[in-house]
Amino acid sequence: MAEQTAPPVIRDGTPPKPDAAVVRDALGVGVAVGLSGFAFGVTSAGSGLSVLQTCLLSLLVFTGASQFALVGALAAGGNPFTAAAGAFFLGTRNAFYGLRLSQLLALPKAVRPFAAHWVIDETTAVALAQPSRRAARIGFTVTGLTLYVLWNVTTLLGALGAEALGDTAAWGLDAAGPAVFLALLAPMLKSTTERATAGLAVLLGLGLLPVLPAGVPVLAAALAAPLVLWFRGRRTGPPAPSEDSR
Repeated sequence: MAEQTAPPVIRDGTPPKPDAAVVRDALGVGVAVGLSGFAFGVTSAGSGLSVLQTCLLSLLVFTGASQFALVGALAAGGNPFTAAAGAFFLGTRNAFYGLRLSQLLALPKAVRPFAAHWVIDETTAVALAQPSRRAARIGFTVTGLTLYVLWNVTTLLGALGAEALGDTAAWGLDAAGPAVFLALLAPMLKSTTERATAGLAVLLGLGLLPVLPAGVPVLAAALAAPLVLWFRGRRTGPPAPSEDSR
């Protein structure tokens, strides 16, 4: 009961945001990103997965970047276990989103297992941009519902239309998912450390594509974060001793 009656989170100096404005923004994100499910459906069917397998991925996995990583690795001839591992590690970012959103949204325990399925890049971005807990809950719910419904509908349409398009690789639709993900990620890279980590991850991923099996470069790109943090620690050096330790 305490979680349901938790006080709203109001940022200092930020006026309340009308519910209609929150819904409008959430619908905009949900519709814009949800339509890219068509590209996933086409790409997945083109990689050899059936319509049923493609739709189940969107229904049960529902994290676009991981889904594109999986079918992209399969289309490139990668080992299914390697492809699944790359998609899994890419999807672990949602667990960190969940840690932040659990405090912000403060949802009842009975609702959390269902809400967890909607913890993705877009719902997190919309929720964190809101000035209050009420607005964050509305933004999260509207974005999640809109995106989930549209993503699954367009996935089905894309999978059914894959044969009509012929060679799906020639359309370049496999780049739509990563492009959307990068467009959402780019504004979050505010510090030098964050930009350096993203840049190194891109270099590792692209540089290792010719020499590693499909799906493995995604795993190797994850090494960018500890490498940048290690280099940053070497540059700054050990912390100065405090007065008490002298």
